[in-house]
Amino acid sequence: MSHNYETQRRETYATFKQSGSVKLPKTAEVDFMFFIEELDADWNALEKALRAEGFRPRRVGDGITLIARTGPIPVTPEAIWDRERTATTIALAHDFFPDGWELAED
Repeated sequence: MSHNYETQRRETYATFKQSGSVKLPKTAEVDFMFFIEELDADWNALEKALRAEGFRPRRVGDGITLIARTGPIPVTPEAIWDRERTATTIALAHDFFPDGWELAED
């Protein structure tokens, strides 16, 4: 089954419409979450590919999730979708699937 990028893009744009009057920063770091599909997926290869595109990956303690941080980037649907699509394409090639994004907090 192929991934539906258009549905994913619409969800990202809808997030901005739903934010309504919430004041968003002009720029921020953004975390994209991915979960493992195949238990034998190559985490190291995924992390290396993400780093090559400027992401800062890290594994989450649950053992099935990877977070790929980027930015700071403009907090616009276009900028976030651009980075989201890049990270998703890499993740799918390594048996990981997208599980949303959020503005990073540290």
